Amino acid sequence: MQPRDFILRLSLCPGLGPVSRYRLWQAAEQTYCFDNLELLVAQAAMTPKVKENLFKNWPSPYLDRLVQQNSRVSCLTILDSDYPSLLRESYCPPLVLYYQGHRELLTMPTLAIVGARQATNYGYAVLEKLIPGLTSHRLAIVSGLAKGIDARSHQIALNTGGKVIAVIGTGLDQVYPRNNGNLQRTVASQGLLLTEYPLNTPPLPNHFPTRNRIIAGLCQTCLVVEARQKSGSLITANLALQENRNVCAVPGPITSPTSLGTNELIAEGAVPITGVKDILAEFEQQFDPEA
Repeated sequence: MQPRDFILRLSLCPGLGPVSRYRLWQAAEQTYCFDNLELLVAQAAMTPKVKENLFKNWPSPYLDRLVQQNSRVSCLTILDSDYPSLLRESYCPPLVLYYQGHRELLTMPTLAIVGARQATNYGYAVLEKLIPGLTSHRLAIVSGLAKGIDARSHQIALNTGGKVIAVIGTGLDQVYPRNNGNLQRTVASQGLLLTEYPLNTPPLPNHFPTRNRIIAGLCQTCLVVEARQKSGSLITANLALQENRNVCAVPGPITSPTSLGTNELIAEGAVPITGVKDILAEFEQQFDPEA
């Protein structure tokens, strides 16, 4: 079996999580062995349950069908030279990224913008103030196409001629939330739509924290615009911190529940953002904040 075929099959094998898949891939890469599952399981020190799932599902007709179906979808694997280097160096990078749109956007400087699903007019006004100045500096805006700050960030970036990368927690043939269908299609045609999930994968709750690690891994800087305490946006920010990315936050009224999370981030050391120059400064020599 060729390495790329092995990666696709491994990424689709039921009963394995992202960490198990990545450890098995590391073992296969180190030994340059793609056919001896016993050796790979021993090398990767898999648990008995993972071993059972792997041996049961690897030769199954069901997995054969999954591979055949998804091999026709455009995808980027961790073997490819244009796989984003920042993501490759992150914790547990996805072995396969299915995509629609312009793959070359992955070479651009990237800013993740995440925030509250139940965003306020204040949060939307912040985006209207910041994003046009960011897209004019050829920063690709990365987000999760979720309701609220994520979706509005993509929309404003597209409206101002910017480049967007959306990471979703479903297969490419699914839309979540439903009312983002037009936006998702626009991102897929004008920007880049990414997912590690194969076709027909529904929006299960556990997919979104997993999706967040890809957003954090892709970005050079992560900006949080409105977040409640213990929200998904703070999970993304913490993942970005773990990957040694720059983390910024927009301060907000202390009376607003959607500013409690961002204000706490700033208190813990995140860079407070009051304008475009503050964000460009986080990209060091790539941009002149005075430009």
